[in-house]
Amino acid sequence: MRHETDGGTRAASLHVFDMDGTLLTGSSASLQIARRLGTYDDLVELEARFAAGEIDTRGFAAAIHELWRELTQAAVAEAFAASPWLNGIEQVCRDIRERGERSAVITMSPDFFARHLLDLGFDEVVASRFPAPPFAEPLDPAAILTPADKVGITEELRVRFGLPYERCVAYGDSMSDAPLFRRLTNTVAVNADHHLADLAALSYRGGDLTEAYELGRSLLTP
Repeated sequence: MRHETDGGTRAASLHVFDMDGTLLTGSSASLQIARRLGTYDDLVELEARFAAGEIDTRGFAAAIHELWRELTQAAVAEAFAASPWLNGIEQVCRDIRERGERSAVITMSPDFFARHLLDLGFDEVVASRFPAPPFAEPLDPAAILTPADKVGITEELRVRFGLPYERCVAYGDSMSDAPLFRRLTNTVAVNADHHLADLAALSYRGGDLTEAYELGRSLLTP
């Protein structure tokens, strides 16, 4: 999905954020929804299979599409509101916009959850596309993002805004962010393990996005 704040096509810089484990601390959209629906144990098992490489992002999406047949838009909104977000998200989005820059979230999680981030001030949210809950339509596997898609989507945004690579900053926490971290030089690992931290230009541990964002700003060329 796409959202633009105005008709402009240029920006001073682009800040690209992961959601699960980055903006959403120590958790994921799927875990938060599972808690709300009483399917937490099933979801933990799915995430273990994903971590072990038994299923990919599309297999994971197909499984939750089947598991959450009773999901409603109201339940999603409640799960979003109750989630453990980093402090300072709205302040960071506001500062980015006031500088004439752009913010984007790219996540493999469902769009019906991630799109609520637009209300916090992000200019763009790109996520795996699901049928609107409750699911009355089949899932399109081609609409589910993979880690490699983060690179292509960032490149699309970079070109649209007329930016060189050195004016782009990525923030992430896991190896799903590794392809993007290998493409960009301005990268901030946020509460990440050493696998991603070793790829990042800078690392942050804590609960305030404004502090991670300041590290990202320090990487931007004058």
